[in-house]
Amino acid sequence: MTNLQDDQDSQDTPAPQHAPDLPDAPDTPDAPPPGCPAHAARLYGPDFRRRPDETYQRIRQDSGPVAPVLLEGDIDAWFVLGYRETRQVLSDTETFGRDPRRWNGWDNVPPDWPLMPWVAYSPMMTFTEGEEHQRRATAATEALATIDPFVLRGHCERFADQLIDKFVASGRADLVYDYIYSVPTLATAELFGLSQDEAGLEALAAGLTVSFLSNEEAIAGQRRVAGYVTELVRAKREEPGPDLTSQFILNTPDLTEEQHTADVMVLMAAALPLTSYWIGNTLRLMLTDERFAMTLSGNRRSIGEAMNEVLWADSPLQNLIGRYATRDTDLGGRRIHAGDLVVLGLAAANADPLLWPDTPVGHAGNHSHVAFSGGDYGCPAGGPETARIIAETAIEVLLDRVPDLTLAVAPDELRWVDSFWYRCLDSLPVTFSPAPVTAG
Repeated sequence: MTNLQDDQDSQDTPAPQHAPDLPDAPDTPDAPPPGCPAHAARLYGPDFRRRPDETYQRIRQDSGPVAPVLLEGDIDAWFVLGYRETRQVLSDTETFGRDPRRWNGWDNVPPDWPLMPWVAYSPMMTFTEGEEHQRRATAATEALATIDPFVLRGHCERFADQLIDKFVASGRADLVYDYIYSVPTLATAELFGLSQDEAGLEALAAGLTVSFLSNEEAIAGQRRVAGYVTELVRAKREEPGPDLTSQFILNTPDLTEEQHTADVMVLMAAALPLTSYWIGNTLRLMLTDERFAMTLSGNRRSIGEAMNEVLWADSPLQNLIGRYATRDTDLGGRRIHAGDLVVLGLAAANADPLLWPDTPVGHAGNHSHVAFSGGDYGCPAGGPETARIIAETAIEVLLDRVPDLTLAVAPDELRWVDSFWYRCLDSLPVTFSPAPVTAG
């Protein structure tokens, strides 16, 4: 990915906070979650990164639909991988709250924990609850409703053609670096009213990407994004425009600059990485699975089917942290204590054999997956459709322009990014017949 230059941290931008105070939070229990933590599966490391589906399968076989696991740094948590149990947690906000200050495990978390950026409490709408959350989530939905899908598709077609022109004559490309991240980045800039400055957009995209990695760069990456978005919010608060950032600010006039910054970051984080990885995982599927590879050229239905297949079988968003039990409760045959961290295994839930008890019948037409989460904290209405337009347009234009795409390495040589949150390729090298650039 793009190398980031160190920026000065902004004094007034939201940053991860360690072991935050919550006066009425429950005391930390003396023991880790029940089960057998010494034998709990680790949701990190090279094996997990390479084949997370095999890790999920082993956990399910050994421990059932709810299991004790270890996160990066051997931090204890509950992992929910049953589809029914996942739906239960997503819908029961009274028992499974979203405020991370409830977590009884903060004393065991180091300040440089790689997962800290999107777990530590900050003024983001995703950490609010009750009426406050509903109000801010509704404002986001109303802002997304202002997007014209036909205009957005037109922008994405133009962006895609411009990017393809840069490599189409060479007969080879690494789609991750040359295309997969770039189309959603340009679309995000258009939607949120960002400057089209190439260096700035690359820094924003790289910062968001890094913030979801399972390494020491994650915290710094999020801070860089916070500084960038703070400047955007300040500009739009002073002079609104016809963009999502301005519309959200106008919909929430009582929020502070810090809250606006945090919420716009959430919307960007949901839009940019997830859409990029949806494109990448779909292209990988179409280049490696004969069900789709045979119809690469011109078959619009196969693209839609491949995109839906990815949401079920190779979901870009794999896991979510999380939910925090507000009281002692039972889930999937396990006793969950107040303050316990519950991790939602979205990709694992989609693969629950209880959904597919017999011979797989395929996923065509079935949209009951949890790839976009669900319930009150799922993607705002309009978000998945916006992502679909961007991803589908990017794939369609690419296959129109270079219909004979061929993977340049063996499928098992493809490398995956080290991320607990997402499933995404580090590289996707392809070859194809050189073609002319478009006129103009």
